Amino acid sequence: MAPIVIKSILISESVDPCCKKVLEENGIQVTEKLNLTKEDLISEIKNYDGLVVRSSTKVTADIINAASNLKIIGRAGTGVDNVDVDAATKHGVIVMNTPSGNTISAAELTCILITSLSRHVPQAAMSMKAGKWDRKKFMGAELFGKTLGIVGLGRIGKEVASRMQSFGMKTIGYDPITPREVTAGWGVEQMTLEELWPQCDFITVHTPLMPSTTGLLNDASFAKCKKGVRVVNCARGGIIDEDSLLRALESGQCAGAGLDVFVEEPPKNRALVDHPNVISCPHLGASTSEAQARCGQDIALQIVDMVKGKGLVGAVSALVSLPVGMEMGYGHCNGIEMSNETGVFSIHHSGLLVCSRTGVEFPDSGWCLCGREGFG
Repeated sequence: MAPIVIKSILISESVDPCCKKVLEENGIQVTEKLNLTKEDLISEIKNYDGLVVRSSTKVTADIINAASNLKIIGRAGTGVDNVDVDAATKHGVIVMNTPSGNTISAAELTCILITSLSRHVPQAAMSMKAGKWDRKKFMGAELFGKTLGIVGLGRIGKEVASRMQSFGMKTIGYDPITPREVTAGWGVEQMTLEELWPQCDFITVHTPLMPSTTGLLNDASFAKCKKGVRVVNCARGGIIDEDSLLRALESGQCAGAGLDVFVEEPPKNRALVDHPNVISCPHLGASTSEAQARCGQDIALQIVDMVKGKGLVGAVSALVSLPVGMEMGYGHCNGIEMSNETGVFSIHHSGLLVCSRTGVEFPDSGWCLCGREGFG
């Protein structure tokens, strides 16, 4: 790929200092302006070629429209649901994330929530702080011999499987991208969601948030689960339908939930958070010093590689190179309709995106994410 000129970058959220250091060492001017309002960012962004954010900054179409010089939006983290990728794509702005930066931290928190649900650890700790000694109230269950269903078998799903197998759990899963023979090598048997739901004692989700995954666990799927199933979401709020989850908790169909993410953050509806069988965290999946250092360094190095023409690692949107005779356009990797084609895009070894018609689907949901390493 040809080098892309990036002279100045705005960092709008707190990222590890190594991000600024790496960029400046490679001749890019870096300005840090934190906690900007939308109006401030609209006014400021026109002065920069690049923008680096975490999850709080909402990079809307209005902001992108005002960014006359913008060439790159770097997300120091995994999810890009705070970036209007459609608008960026239409303006020829590349969007990058750091898909592996928080893998270990997110996987570890998932495992912590699974183990905490099995033994009621947070509830027992709070009871002790209240001066109580409720041994019978907090009777738990072993993880040994139980079945864990992992929906989304990408980097994080793989790490969760490895760790929970150490507890003697049977791991099964679903991923429409990662081949069954690959996950079998990790000790994860793949099956359809219809086959998976009734077998699980615990379910953890590790998919991106998109139309095909929104409400993936809902009233209908909870009804197919074992009575007393426990669920964990350290991915994105909305993958588990919150109203359905509350109904399942109140009926006893779901015995407990570990939630690090919510549809609205912070959640204003307290019914779910305050439920006695819910363990909740304020979106801590990537909140470790190690994950933040990796994400900050990764996004800086990826931008530098792009500037030097070495590649587009982590790109979720980029210029599309189509075969001769096909219309040129822009596209991105989230399985949406682009130009006159509905397709799924993957990154070619050259760094360009190439349209593919070999997309895969969640049941009754249409196109979904395409990638070599699956969801998560």
